[in-house]
Amino acid sequence: MLFLIKYGEISLKGRNRAKFEHRLMDNIVRRLPAGAARARRTWGRLYVEADDQHAAAAERIIGNTFGVVAFARVRTYDKSTTALDRIADEMVAELPPGSFKVEARREDKSFALTSYQIACELGDRLVRAGQSKLTVDVGAPDTTLSVEVRDRIYAYTDARRGPSGLPVGVSGRGMLLLSGGIDSPVAGYLVAGRGLAIDAVYFHSYPYTGEEAEQKVHQLAAHLARYMPRLDLHVVPFTPLQLLIKQRSHPDEVTLLMRACMMEVAQLVALRRDCGCLVTGESLGQVASQTLESLRVTGSHSTLPVLRPLIGLSKEEIISRARAIGTFETSILPYPDCCALFAPRHPVIRPRFERLEQSFARLEAASLIGEAADEAHHHRVTPAWVESAAAVATAASVAG
Repeated sequence: MLFLIKYGEISLKGRNRAKFEHRLMDNIVRRLPAGAARARRTWGRLYVEADDQHAAAAERIIGNTFGVVAFARVRTYDKSTTALDRIADEMVAELPPGSFKVEARREDKSFALTSYQIACELGDRLVRAGQSKLTVDVGAPDTTLSVEVRDRIYAYTDARRGPSGLPVGVSGRGMLLLSGGIDSPVAGYLVAGRGLAIDAVYFHSYPYTGEEAEQKVHQLAAHLARYMPRLDLHVVPFTPLQLLIKQRSHPDEVTLLMRACMMEVAQLVALRRDCGCLVTGESLGQVASQTLESLRVTGSHSTLPVLRPLIGLSKEEIISRARAIGTFETSILPYPDCCALFAPRHPVIRPRFERLEQSFARLEAASLIGEAADEAHHHRVTPAWVESAAAVATAASVAG
C-alpha cells in the first residue's frame, strides 16, 4: 500500500528543508515494526509504502503525525497518455455513483498533456466508463479524483487532513508538567505541533491522591503519545514536599509555593533528559496561580525557558481543543490531582514577589526537591490505540 503525503510549512524551510523532510519520514516509519514500511521523498511530496499487514496501522500513524497536511492511498501508473485509459478503468470502480471532478497537477512539464487537458481527457473517459453512473460537477462534486504527474502518475480519492505543523523533534525537547486536568494535555499537543519532542512529569501525592488519579494521567499521556514517536512519563512522589509546605507556610501561599517546588523538581528532571524548556498549561488570569504576579513567582524557579502555549486562550477555547484531540473526557474524570487537594480556600491572587521568595526560602526545601527528582519513576508510554488504558497505566518502568 502506497501513501502520498503532502506537507505545507516544511516547504518554506530553504536549506533546512531536507532535514525536516527526513524527520517527518522517520517519525512515521519508526513507529511501525522494523521493515514494515519504507519512505522516500520527491520535490513537494513524501511517499510511504507499507506492507499489507501494517497498512491500516501506517494509515492511522500518518494521520496523527505532525507535519502532515494531507495524505491519501494512491495508485501509480506509467507516465504516458495511454495510462489515462487504465486510470479510468480502475478508478471508476472506486468512485461512488454521483457527481465528480478531476483535479490534475502536472509537475513534470515534459508530459504531453497540460493539467487542464489531463482533467478533461480523464473526466471524459470516466463518464463513458461509468455508463451514466457518473456526472461531472466541477463546482460542488460528491467526489474528487486527484491526479499528479511526477516521476510517475499518481491517482487518488478521499485525501484526508493531517494535523499539519512541524515534525516532532525538529525544535528540540521539552518537559511538560502534566496534571490530570484539561489544560496541560492541550499545551503538550500544541508545542508538539511546533516540532517540540516532549517528556511529561506528573506530581503524585499518595496516599492523598489514589491510583485512579495516576492512571488518569497515564491515559492522558497515552492520548498524547499517538502524535509523537516517543513519550516518557516521569511520576514524582510529591507528598513530602506538600507536607513541608503545609507545615511551614501561610495557608494563602500554599498553592504558589507548591507550584514553585514543582518548577524546580521539573527542571531537575528536564535537565537529566536533555530538555531545553518546561511547558505548562497556564492561561493568564484563569485561576489565582495564573495571574501575572503569580506567574512571575513560579516562573522565577526555572532557569530554563517556560513555554505557556495556552496563555491567551479562554477556557472555552481550551475545552474545544481538548475535545478535538480526544483528551477532554479523560480529563474530567473525578479524580483530583495534588494541587486541588491541598488548595487553600482563599489563595493569594496578587502576591508580592519579594514576600513569596522569602516564604520559599523559609521552607528550606532544597534537599526534598532533589530527593523528589531522584525518586521519579520513569515510564515509556504506549499510544492509546495499541493497548487498553489499564495496560498503559501499568507500563513497565524504563531507565531514566
